[in-house]
Formats: sequence, C-alpha cells, structure tokens
Amino acid sequence: MREFELIGRLLAPIARAPEARGLKDDVAVWSAPAGCEVVLTKDMAAEGVHFLADDPPEAIAAKLLRVNLSDLASKGAVPRGVLLGLGLTPAQDEPWLRRFTEGLAADLARHDVQLWGGDTIRAGERLVLSLTAIGTAPHGAALSRAHARAGDDVYVTGTIGDAWLGLQVLTGALDLPPAHRAAVVQRYRWPEPRVALGPALPGIARASADVSDGLLADARHIAAASGVRVVLEAARLPLSDAAAAWVDADAGVGAADSLSRRVQLASGGDDYEIVFTASPRDRETVLGLCQRFGIRISRIGRVEAGEGLMLLGPDGTALALTKLGYEHGGSRRGQD
Repeated sequence: MREFELIGRLLAPIARAPEARGLKDDVAVWSAPAGCEVVLTKDMAAEGVHFLADDPPEAIAAKLLRVNLSDLASKGAVPRGVLLGLGLTPAQDEPWLRRFTEGLAADLARHDVQLWGGDTIRAGERLVLSLTAIGTAPHGAALSRAHARAGDDVYVTGTIGDAWLGLQVLTGALDLPPAHRAAVVQRYRWPEPRVALGPALPGIARASADVSDGLLADARHIAAASGVRVVLEAARLPLSDAAAAWVDADAGVGAADSLSRRVQLASGGDDYEIVFTASPRDRETVLGLCQRFGIRISRIGRVEAGEGLMLLGPDGTALALTKLGYEHGGSRRGQD
C-alpha cells in the first residue's frame, strides 16, 4: 500500500481531531490549555528489539502508544495527542496495516488520546516505528527524575519483572505453567501505563520515572539526576503470582538463586510502572492513592545522602550488581 493510500484509507479516518487537519496538511495545530505547560516525549520501537516479528499488529500498535503514555504519566501529565512515524517493510501488507491501525484506533479511544499526524517511509529489512506523545500538566507541576531528597521513601507501582518473563517465554528461553505463561505474555505485549495515577502524583512525589529500562536502572537514573543514593530492598520488590512462582520454582533453587532471580526481574525492563520518591510524612497519602486508583503501590526503599544505587539482600548487606537494566547498543532488550 502506497503512502498516500495508507494515510487516506486507514489513518485519516482515525485522525478526527481538528488539530490533525484531516492529515491533509504538513503540520498539526494545537492550542494548549491556559495555565498548562506542554510535556513531550518520543519513543522508537524496532522489530527484534522492542517487539517480536510475530507479535500481533494490534499489540505492537498498543505498546507503541502505551510506552509513551507511561512517560507522560510518570511526569504527572495528561496525554492529549500523538504523532506517528511508520518505517515500513514489504512484510506489512494491507491486512497487517489494517489490523495495526484498528488496534491503534481502539487504544487511542481507550486512553482518550488523539492522532494528530505523523510520517510514513519505506524502511530497511526490519519494521521501525516511532511515536511522539504530547501532554499537559499545570504550570510548574511536571515531575522529573530530580528533586529526590535524603530521607525520602521510594515507591513503585504494580509488579515488576513480568514483561521480562513474557519475553523469555515467547523466545523459548523459559517454560512456565499455562496460566502464568498467559499472564506474563500479556504484560510484555500489552503494558498498562499508569495514566490515571500520573496526574495525581504532583504535590506528593518529589522525583519520578517510568520503569522502562528496568527498575534498578531507572531508580539509578533518579539517583543521578537528584544527586543522592537510592537504596532498595530486594525482599520488598513487588512480584506477581507468576513471578513469585518462578523465583522459587525449582526444588533445587536455594536462597542465593532465588535472590539472583529477583535481581533479574528488577533489571529486565519493559514494566512501564512508575518509580517515585516521597516524604515519609506522605505515607498515608500514598496509601490513599492505592485505594483511590485500585492499584498496588509498594514502598521498596529509601533515599540517602551519597550517590548511585544500592540493592540490599535479606540480611541487609549490599548486593554486587553486574547489570541494572537494558541499554541500547547491547543485546536484545531484556536478554543478557
């Protein structure tokens, strides 16, 4: 399908917002609400790095959107619109493109976000996608990785490690029981960004980041930006039933191996949860967020004077860490 045919037949019908100008112009035009600052983020997704070639097109579209919404949520921003970039190969035929755009349309509607524009090119041998998400936050309220203070508590939403387990299942590196397999594959393909919670964090969270590269890596990002040391406790890391079962799955797995598996889950990436710091005075307020939004928020550590990241074992001693998370330029995402 040629570019203008793709735009006219599949993308223009889902770009209904006036800002998009029917996708007949070279730009989108948007008037930001008064009293707000604009928050922008952009993520790229490459086949074999961020998704697998045989992932459903609907899931690829949804994940592309959701990872960007996760960035906005971690800054306390409300998503407004997106710009889509498609680097297509001959493998993306009309049925694939139709499923992709239908999945994107459904997820845009689910999150009340509008498609404002974008661009389409012919790429090389692998599909490459990008998405720019635009959101708003009250003036001066957008959160950052900076501003964590010594004495703060460290929290993370949801559970960690499920997406990494899902990737291992899909690539044949792990075999889990059917119910657990389905759960972790769902988390890998269909992450759930904390879009509702995010705008409630300003005024409570001091520093915040979305968990994309891995909990340990993203907690270290907060430490570096804030000029502090983040201390996490391995025993407090929140795990799903599937992840907890894998940690202690084999009869021969001893305490050291179970701990090693916990560290792997904390460095795997693709969780798209939010890690943030807050004053101990706000513990009841954070508990209120759990109840208000119906999500799990776990206190997993503290902030100290110093620098870097420290992960403590069950006996309180610091663990030697060789890998904190995914870095571009290394091997495939989520794998050693």
